[in-house]
Amino acid sequence: MANRLATETSPYLQQHSENPVDWFPWGDEALARARSEDKPILLSIGYSACHWCHVMERESFEDPETAALMNEKYVNIKVDREERPDLDSIYMRALQVSTGRGGWPLTAFLTPDGRFFYGGTYFPPAPRAGMPSFKQVLATIENAYRTRRQEIEEGSDKLLAVLAGIPPSETRSRGEGDEGLLHERGPGILDHAARYLAGQFDPAHGGFGPAPKFPQPDTLELLLRHFARSGDRRPLDMVLTTLRFMGRGGIRDHLGGGFHRYSVDDRWLAPHFEKMLYDNGLLARVYLHAFQITGDQEMRDVVTSTLDYVLADLRDPAGGFYSARDADSEGEEGLFYLWRPEEVRSVLEDAEADLFCRVYDVTDSGNFEGRNILHLSRSLDSLSETEGVSARELGGRLERSRDTLRTERDRREAPFRDEKVLVAWNSFVLRTLAEAAPALNRPDYLDAARTNAEFLLESLRDQGRLRRSWKNGQSKILAFLEDYAGLGNALLTLYEATLDPRWLAEGRELAGQVIDLFWEEEEGVFFDSPKDGEKLVVRPREAMDNATPSGNSLAIELLLRTSALAGQEDFRRIAVRALLAEFEAASRFPSAFGRFLSATAMALAPPTEVVLLGDPESQELADLLAVTNRFYLPHRIVVGGNPADLPPMPILEGREAVEGKAVAYVCQDFTCSLPLSDPSRLAAELEKSAGATNG
Repeated sequence: MANRLATETSPYLQQHSENPVDWFPWGDEALARARSEDKPILLSIGYSACHWCHVMERESFEDPETAALMNEKYVNIKVDREERPDLDSIYMRALQVSTGRGGWPLTAFLTPDGRFFYGGTYFPPAPRAGMPSFKQVLATIENAYRTRRQEIEEGSDKLLAVLAGIPPSETRSRGEGDEGLLHERGPGILDHAARYLAGQFDPAHGGFGPAPKFPQPDTLELLLRHFARSGDRRPLDMVLTTLRFMGRGGIRDHLGGGFHRYSVDDRWLAPHFEKMLYDNGLLARVYLHAFQITGDQEMRDVVTSTLDYVLADLRDPAGGFYSARDADSEGEEGLFYLWRPEEVRSVLEDAEADLFCRVYDVTDSGNFEGRNILHLSRSLDSLSETEGVSARELGGRLERSRDTLRTERDRREAPFRDEKVLVAWNSFVLRTLAEAAPALNRPDYLDAARTNAEFLLESLRDQGRLRRSWKNGQSKILAFLEDYAGLGNALLTLYEATLDPRWLAEGRELAGQVIDLFWEEEEGVFFDSPKDGEKLVVRPREAMDNATPSGNSLAIELLLRTSALAGQEDFRRIAVRALLAEFEAASRFPSAFGRFLSATAMALAPPTEVVLLGDPESQELADLLAVTNRFYLPHRIVVGGNPADLPPMPILEGREAVEGKAVAYVCQDFTCSLPLSDPSRLAAELEKSAGATNG
């Protein structure tokens, strides 16, 4: 018999709907039950692609004896961390403060009013390696709740005070002299971050630190910004080395495209096989920027194969993008992606099979538990020399073999796909599609970006308010800061790719809502949940950039961009104040503030302003726009179209349209070019700006 989770929109919660556990979704009913029965709450937080979440479900939540103990002693609540990042943020931080570690599944024990007093991650069904069994934990915690109540209450109150903390008063400001502090401290913090990351860099295989290795797209973007700011080539070389090893490694799906979550080894060979939408949207953007800087075809190929994967496998017919693919299929992690030589030879002709196995390291002994993860040991050019054929011929033969093997792989049982649509994660893909479309001459990417933007604004917005998540036409959770700020940034980028004034207006509106709903003037910080959102034990606020950029960083970036476009000085004032609030933490832990520090670089750099005036439907303006999007100019802002259709903006002052002609103006450091109508002259002007920006 199904439990209460059967009617939830989260695929993760629905996966637990047949458990014998009397699960509640988070909400008033569960909290009221805990209070009325004076029972502790067992809160279990996970997500659909979480391997150890599935393990704990099989071992404990599907076990009738364990479920009976849970049902008798606790009110049991299951939460999808992707739908409710606010709850995950609060209770993960509580676990980390209490134990010094974290992860998923998050198993938290709460008082009936929601205060954390004990927690852990995965617990085994029987004692193992010094860990108690889950049933032992359940019995011990319930007994402590009954016999040591005052101690638990006092401890949870102390922890709550820590969780409710905001930056020390000396790091906050009231606005006076903030620009001076930004320019006084910001450059040093950025230089320190570059030195720190250089010290963590692995020159042998790319990436930072030992295994396991995570892609860290925000960190890579920060290094590209540092290269652009300083002209120092070492940060660029670190990025290119990392991108090459990742793009050739097993962390990338060489048949279907896209990246897995992380690598368990230091060579990027053996991944944890789940695929997350956010990784692919953010990584494709880094590869795009690397291509814009270098013109390296290998970088371009990774961009297109990654975005093509997202469009082929993770797109809902309505226009949204799904969240994830699981790591497991047929009860085994990674099975869908692994090959034996005989499987390759069963579908390819002998010569092609032998070539494919040599190139992608498919051997009888295997490189992963007796099977093989496809990966490249070298570049295509280097491999072509070894094989004695041209790179073009080798590439064509391998592409045909990949197509054949992908068709064969599609006959296997595919990993579970989480088909909920999250605004923030969609915004990462939307922004990358909008940037990549003109840079790579892929109009299909721009079509997908427009469709996605329209879908998000129509299906996940109700009475002017965004919703967090959508599935099968349902969206009921109010959006968080990362949703508003992520989408606002994506829409401004879509405007820069199309010059459609609708996207500029929508982006500016979202920027205003970011302030209205999430900014607290007194504290001088952004919070992750809206002012009128659900009242939890604390109002969550996460400043660090983790697997995805924080809402705080995205909000600062959005306000800086909107201020530069529209001249709204109050937006910049708030953005600079929010930057200063985190400078101490960012200087101590630069690897945890990649997007934040990129926003700092944006605040410090004078933007390259490109104004394009003319008939929006004309080919002449389209040609100028295409040139504009070709270069890596990280602090560029673009505005244009028919002047009559644009709102008053300082950036347009003194920029006049020319009758019957499309023209471009390029301005930097308070100096503007003459009006340019020839795309080649515009390219030359932007190349000078890119050269100055990129050292």
